[in-house]
Amino acid sequence: FVQKSQKLSSSSNLIYFENVTFIYKKLNRVVFNNINIKIPLGKKIGIIGMTGSGKSTFIDLLMGFVVPTKGEIKINEKLLKDKLNLRKWQNCISHVPQDIYISDISIAENIAFGLSKEEINMFKLKEAAKIAEIHKFIDSLENKYNTNLGERGMQLSGGQRQRLGIARAIYRNTQIIILDEATSALDIETEKRIFENINKSLKNKSIIMITHRPNTLNSFDHIYKIENQIISELK
Repeated sequence: FVQKSQKLSSSSNLIYFENVTFIYKKLNRVVFNNINIKIPLGKKIGIIGMTGSGKSTFIDLLMGFVVPTKGEIKINEKLLKDKLNLRKWQNCISHVPQDIYISDISIAENIAFGLSKEEINMFKLKEAAKIAEIHKFIDSLENKYNTNLGERGMQLSGGQRQRLGIARAIYRNTQIIILDEATSALDIETEKRIFENINKSLKNKSIIMITHRPNTLNSFDHIYKIENQIISELK
């Protein structure tokens, strides 16, 4: 459905919002009003907007968790609402939310979430941790990647949890990574290093980043702003 990331090209791989309106019916609130936008895959995409502007709703639409009130969303000219297309599309995505779920298992198992210890490729896992700037912290622990994080990972800081979540998405090796305010607890320098690592190591991946910090997106290919029920391209 979506080509291998090495073959992604901006001309043939597009997310297309066509005359999309979305209304929260319970609140009778219009979030998006007749938006038309084409977003290329295989690029670094930034999404900015004020709190409450609809950034998370946009991601929910993009991932097929909610459907437009009017209009259509297409991936490579195929309708997202088709069940087979939707399942294939969602399998291409790793979503990193602001609040990361941590389970009462080892760090390695939390990064390679859903895999048994025997299935984990430790070389790839450590590479993912290095890109996410969490490897040095893990390596400083007595039991390193075998450290058990306890219930909900309470001993981790917010920034460590977020970096663990980013490492998890990178280890999954999907074609598209969505970072939904996933660096909000990080200082600017750490965030900058992570994106430098991503740009260097994940060249052919689609990275879609929602952030309150526009300066974070300086190295991104395209930047979109959500404001007043529409999305406009800034870069």
